[in-house]
Amino acid sequence: MPRKQKKHMPAPEQFGREWFDRDYDAKTVYRRLWGYTRKYRGIIIAGMLLGMLTGGAWTPIFMMVRPMAEQLIPQQVEQSVSPEAPQQETPVVTQPETAAKKQPTATEQLAETGKKEAEKAKKNLSEAERLFERFGISISNDDGSARTSILIILLLFFAGAVGLKMVTQYLNQYFLTKAGMKVVLDLRNTMFAHLQQQSLAFHGRCDVGKLMSRATGDPAIVQTIISSTMSDLCRAPFEVLTAIVFVSAYAIQNGMLSLLLITVFGYPLCMVPVVWLGRQIRRWTARMLEQSAGMGSNFHENLTCVRIIKAYNTEAAETEKFRLISLRQYKMNMRAVRFSILVGPLTELVAMVLAGAFLMMCAFRGFSFVEIIPLLPPFLILYKPMKQIGRIQIALENGRAALQRIFSLLDVHEELIEKPDALPIKSFNDSIVFDHVSFLYAGSGDLIVNDANFTIKRGQMYAVVGSTGSGKSTIANLLARFYDVTSGQILIDGHDIRDYKIADIRAVIGAVTQESILFNDTIAANIAYGSPDATREQIIEAAKLANAHNFIMAHPEGYERIVGEKGFVLSGGERQRVAIARAILRNPPILILDEATSALDTVTEQQVQEAINNLMQNRTIFAIAHRLSTIRNADCILVLEHGVIKERGTHEELYARGGIYRRLCDIQNEQHLEA
Repeated sequence: MPRKQKKHMPAPEQFGREWFDRDYDAKTVYRRLWGYTRKYRGIIIAGMLLGMLTGGAWTPIFMMVRPMAEQLIPQQVEQSVSPEAPQQETPVVTQPETAAKKQPTATEQLAETGKKEAEKAKKNLSEAERLFERFGISISNDDGSARTSILIILLLFFAGAVGLKMVTQYLNQYFLTKAGMKVVLDLRNTMFAHLQQQSLAFHGRCDVGKLMSRATGDPAIVQTIISSTMSDLCRAPFEVLTAIVFVSAYAIQNGMLSLLLITVFGYPLCMVPVVWLGRQIRRWTARMLEQSAGMGSNFHENLTCVRIIKAYNTEAAETEKFRLISLRQYKMNMRAVRFSILVGPLTELVAMVLAGAFLMMCAFRGFSFVEIIPLLPPFLILYKPMKQIGRIQIALENGRAALQRIFSLLDVHEELIEKPDALPIKSFNDSIVFDHVSFLYAGSGDLIVNDANFTIKRGQMYAVVGSTGSGKSTIANLLARFYDVTSGQILIDGHDIRDYKIADIRAVIGAVTQESILFNDTIAANIAYGSPDATREQIIEAAKLANAHNFIMAHPEGYERIVGEKGFVLSGGERQRVAIARAILRNPPILILDEATSALDTVTEQQVQEAINNLMQNRTIFAIAHRLSTIRNADCILVLEHGVIKERGTHEELYARGGIYRRLCDIQNEQHLEA
């Protein structure tokens, strides 16, 4: 891309924190997350218990190792001395007669020898034999012929323990994954509903692409916390605890107490790199999410404005712009990855050093391989859960960054407030009164509307004209209660519109705007939007009144034709007539018209104007006029300048006065003649 165009590229800080973002500590965000998981606590608790059981299932597996090793590894058999062998080395000492009398008899000597042999035989029992002997099971003959059967039994016990662990681990992950997906579903629904409730003031300050990323992408990180991280959190510590308890008990039993020093003081060393790296990961993850939101915003904006991009042949420039944004997102992501991948190797290094130190201690102490081998599986098993514990810290920090963005959005409350005792309004009977109404946008120092004061009687048509930025659309938005007034009040039938239910206000006030917005659905669905109970006959009748039926039926799919993104497949006039048909079907007593014909050609304008005339019958009209010729018959015309009503009256009265209105009319007449 040419160097001179780089100044148009978005600056890195463009995709930073939103104006409503705030910081929360870990305790706050995870306590609030628990509020969303509480309804699924049954399956979460079941998953947690199964995770604990999975960790504890290593105990019988560890216990089987030494008995199996004794059966598989040949043992050195100690030679015992026969009691019948002559004692040549023992000198014969002549004892006095009194001492000879104290010598045991032959029977007593034989009994004593048998007792010693029994104790010696008991000590020489294998671990497997002692294990079964605890349950009163004798599994070996004097000649040791039953050792093969012992091994088979041990293998069966081992296979059963491994099978139990596999089942509990599967159920643990299934239950927690299910809970995580349900929580994400609830979070997304809550965020979408929350966005629907916010006023236009909020949406005017926010970027659509960033909101999309926050509402769809960030909850996926929360699912990882619940499904994977919570699974690891329940299982990994118990696996570590099981291994440590087994090693400690075995060390005490076999005189390896020095091992406890490594277990007690060495294990916490594994967590030192995890804690420090976790802080770095949270910081860069937050920035990465912000960049991802910016990338989504640019993507959405590009596709929305694709007509302009094609018209101005800026595809290459837009491609380069997106490439730079993606590159920044990649760099932020890689910075977080660099820290996260360090956790595993550092944790492994500490664990391997501890295991090596233990084995060296065992070698110096002269322990046999059979005595050491039961301790090897616990040390090998510790490797995986210790890595998982390291990942838990990373996931929790990532989750905290995502939850901060989610709860920051949910804590924004710019929705219009409806009173608990709001009044219903089902019809319009008398008048609309703007009583000294003023309005300014949040963060703006100038009034957009300044002391507007007028009354519209039922059945009248009021129009407002003025230059761009004079406040015409703002007055219409205040009437529809898209915003609340800063001062003054708007009365409908004698009551402040803030005293009515918002849904009822929207039911009695309809609007046809200059830009007709259609949904990517069928023509019938677009006409029936907002009127879910409308029949097909009512839809067709509304389309006929809007002069839309003929062009609809000219297409093979008719009313089932998909209109595309924002009505892309329809012409401007066709979109306007579909929007007018929607308003006709809704049948509101008060109608706001934002000059729906200003951007149309002459023939199409006549068709749309005829549809508007049908729509205006028996209604109270508030019209925003761009073409002054369309409001000549208005009961009253308001002339706005910088938010202030400078003139008011009929077309004839204002034109004769020779003020602002006449100047606007003369300018438009000159432009019409030149055209």
